Order: sequence, then C-alpha cells, then structure tokens
Amino acid sequence: MRVLSRVFYSRDTVKVARELLGKYIIRRIGRKELIGRIVETEAYLENDPASHAYRGITPRSAPMFEEPGHAYVYFIYGFHHCLNVVTEKKGKAGAVLIRAIEPVNNITLPTNGPGRLTKALKIDKSFNRADLTRGDLIIAGGRSGKFDIIKTKRVGLSKASEKLLRFYVKGSQFVSGK
Repeated sequence: MRVLSRVFYSRDTVKVARELLGKYIIRRIGRKELIGRIVETEAYLENDPASHAYRGITPRSAPMFEEPGHAYVYFIYGFHHCLNVVTEKKGKAGAVLIRAIEPVNNITLPTNGPGRLTKALKIDKSFNRADLTRGDLIIAGGRSGKFDIIKTKRVGLSKASEKLLRFYVKGSQFVSGK
C-alpha cells in the first residue's frame, strides 16, 4: 500500500471525505501495525456552523487552518478523542472526521464510531497535528474493491445537521449510528 500524499488532502473537503472511503489507516506501535479500512467519514467546512473552524482560528481549531495531510485530534464529552484529517489549502479550514473503520489487522476493540476507533488505534491528543504522510499514523492504499457510497446527514449534531456531508460504505457492518 502506498501512503497518500499531501496533494491528496489539498483538495475540496467533500471530495476527500468520499475518497477516503476504502483507504487504510495504519497505526504503528513498535513493530506492530494496527490497520483498519475506512468505512465512514463526515466533512466539516470553514463556513459550516457545525465546524470548529466556523468562528475562525482558536486554540482548538487552529490545526484545521494549517497544512493539509495532518491530523486534527480533539477530546469531546470528557471521554472520547476524535480523529480528523485536515484538508484544503493552508489558510482555508477543512477537515474530515473519520467515523468508523473495518478492522483489518491487529484490532480487537470495536471501531464503529469516532471515539471507539481512536481507542482501538490508541490515538489520543498527542496525535493532534501529526503528519499523516509519514510516522506512526498514516493513511494509505487505493480503494479496496468496488463498493457503493451512501450520502446522508451527519450524526449527533445540533447545528447544520441537515447537510448531506456524511459518507459511508453501503452494507458495512462497521458503520456507526444509522
């Protein structure tokens, strides 16, 4: 599998959200690799009231305005970490939330939900701003076979929940909230 380049992420957030489906997250811990196939994503745009970037650059949202191809990891509900992939060009905020993965290698915990997948991959706030094109957390590969993509409303939002910015692999048993 080939690691996705920075050019892949330096594009429209919605396109990246769709095209991340079927790609592989690889988390290296020593010699062990935890691998999961991405089966669900959500797009968050700069002008989107549900986005952390909506009010501009803050200490929390700053990574969304930085170089694409980096991780934006934040802590929610005092319980979960969420992994996002920074998109667009530097200075324009965009991010894709990875909502669910299908376990492929060395993953034994549930991965159907953003908090569950970060727990399964041992991803915490220390990965905020991590370069996803190299290091211990990368995204790689081409699409793994043919599949249909479902486009729907995002999950668990109080603002802009009507926007069709959630994408998932049709029929995947690993998708989070329906």
